[in-house]
Amino acid sequence: MQDAFRHPDPCAGNSFRGGDSPGRLSHVPEGSGGKGSVRRPVLFLLRRRAWALIMTFLSPAVAKVAMKFTSAEMLMLAVFGLSVIVSISGKSISKGLISAFFGLLLATVGQDPTYGAKRFVFNFRPLLSGFAFIPVLIGLFAVSEVIAGVERIVNDKEKQEASHEKITRVLPDGKTIRTIWPNILFGGIIGTFIGAIPGAGGDIAVFVSYGFNKSFSRHPEKWGTGIPNGIAATESANNGCSGGAMIPLLSLGVPGDAVTAVLLGAFIMKGIQPGPMMYVNEFPTVYKVFAALMLANLAMLLIGCLGVRFFAKIVSVEKKMLYPIILVVSLLGAFAINKNVFDIGVCVLFGVIGWLMNKYEFPLSPILLALILGPMCEQNFVRFVDVNNGNFLEILHRPIAMGFFIVSVATILFSIHNQKKINRRIAEQESAGKDD
Repeated sequence: MQDAFRHPDPCAGNSFRGGDSPGRLSHVPEGSGGKGSVRRPVLFLLRRRAWALIMTFLSPAVAKVAMKFTSAEMLMLAVFGLSVIVSISGKSISKGLISAFFGLLLATVGQDPTYGAKRFVFNFRPLLSGFAFIPVLIGLFAVSEVIAGVERIVNDKEKQEASHEKITRVLPDGKTIRTIWPNILFGGIIGTFIGAIPGAGGDIAVFVSYGFNKSFSRHPEKWGTGIPNGIAATESANNGCSGGAMIPLLSLGVPGDAVTAVLLGAFIMKGIQPGPMMYVNEFPTVYKVFAALMLANLAMLLIGCLGVRFFAKIVSVEKKMLYPIILVVSLLGAFAINKNVFDIGVCVLFGVIGWLMNKYEFPLSPILLALILGPMCEQNFVRFVDVNNGNFLEILHRPIAMGFFIVSVATILFSIHNQKKINRRIAEQESAGKDD
């Protein structure tokens, strides 16, 4: 514990890496079993190196821009995030919008964040705080998969996929690196910029990066099938966001997210006050932090490469044994967030909802994105309107906010065009398969 507080940054940064292993081998859209596991340690090293260098040289400039964000800019940032829903809706944009509307409806449950009014509580005390994000996430993706798996077992449709493929190459080849480097670059930039905005969070960065990189991909129809580009785009944004959150912490003393808020406390415990004077009074410490991050990257690469063969074995476990374990761990994780039994019920409820939506091909990701961005959008909208005495048109005089709005409209139009192109390619492939 003492060592963790002595060098808190690598500990916090590498916690993002540890969470990758179970998800990508169970039920994550971009996971691809053994091969995905092989690529991840190297991608982790590349993306962490990228944002560490960005943080080293650009932190003062990025922090200066990010701290200009008021409620107007945060509102339009949320709108920009919601515009990504079109690109992650899959084959049917209408079904994606229905899922997003459902997520926005869920975000209204509980007390109003500004005035404290009760909404859709029905005199049930646990609903006052609304639906917690993590139990909903676990229910929609993990528990729903368990229910679907049990259904397949009952109907004798479950096939045991014992992988006999041996992992002979741990490091990706040059062709793969050349293919994914644009996704790593743009994902890292998006994640760093969004992470530098206090309160934005890595969830927004991941969705935005996925939608952006998919929109500009030459083969967007392959996204969601396990291609390395999807892994690179989302993971680079996730870790870029963790690095971006360090920028306002070190430059201004303002934590960018919950993790850096803990780091702020750790620095203060050690007698270090993050902020502008840190580059004057504690300049050697700043670069010790950067050096520690670089060494932590190499350590995690080594651990990932050595453990990848063991992690991939999970796909060979018998499903009748695996599903109960996943269910127990999922419910335990839902309970552990707030130590609340109600969250277990929420997890099971959304597991059933997720299972039904999967059966009727409704995408689940828009629900999560709307659940994340709904409160942010509402709170900043109310705050901006109150500050400007009900005159919402004042937002037209905010160049950064209007820039986000223009990009949002362009994203929606481009995503609609892109999805039509994807559906056309899929239809051509299906017709060609029937002809053969």
